[in-house]
Amino acid sequence: MSDLLFEKEGHIVTLTINRPDDRNPLGMKGDGDMFAKAAERINNDPEVRCAILTGAGKAFSAGGNLKAMRDREGDFGAPAVDMREHAYRKNIHKIVRSLWNIEVPMVGAINGAAIGLGNDVGCTADIRIAADNAKFGATFLKVGLIPGDGGSWLLPRVIGWANASRLFFTGDIVDAETAKSWGLVSEIVPAENLMAEARTLAERICIQPPQALRMTKSLMREGMSASFDNIMEMSAGLQAIMQNTEDHLEAVNAFFDKRPPVFTGK
Repeated sequence: MSDLLFEKEGHIVTLTINRPDDRNPLGMKGDGDMFAKAAERINNDPEVRCAILTGAGKAFSAGGNLKAMRDREGDFGAPAVDMREHAYRKNIHKIVRSLWNIEVPMVGAINGAAIGLGNDVGCTADIRIAADNAKFGATFLKVGLIPGDGGSWLLPRVIGWANASRLFFTGDIVDAETAKSWGLVSEIVPAENLMAEARTLAERICIQPPQALRMTKSLMREGMSASFDNIMEMSAGLQAIMQNTEDHLEAVNAFFDKRPPVFTGK
């Protein structure tokens, strides 16, 4: 059984972190390649219009493998320079980068604890919905570490500087209601309904034109760091492309025909 389940149904791919017995830890040797291959499959499949990311069992992901760190197992036993290269750049960071670079919209279905690296991974989703028993934390300092997995860039952009600072500097773990009030999640649902709600949301996304979905996500991501003028130039180019697609013509015709459009990705 894979440690990352890849299930495609219609236009939706569900990625499930599948180490439920240990609360879905991340950062084991090979995890970076595992997530990179899944992301590549999604990006290279024009039929995919949305992804869902979740965890098996009672946790989304409790974060990094503290036992391996304590016991200096694998790359965590290497000298600092080698650890930087193999444990982080080529493995843990590859997980986060791969998820961040998924081209289709991604819904995070946070089914339980999302702590440390698990919280960072959750922040790569474009929309997050949480089970009512979900918990969130950025507890790196509590174990003598820094937020070294991308969270120092991701989390302030999701919940703002002050709220991110509180999580990082105190090591507090917050419940789903607090997470929603901060904008970390947009919706809270009963745990037993989480995946059904995530799929309903994904299906609503999937009715949009697939090329426009990918381009809109790309434009929004660029907008997080690019200048206004650069985004306006990028927008002009992408909009000109979209105006010459069959999906655009279908949408306009459907509007005047007063019927739902059917998009093909052409």
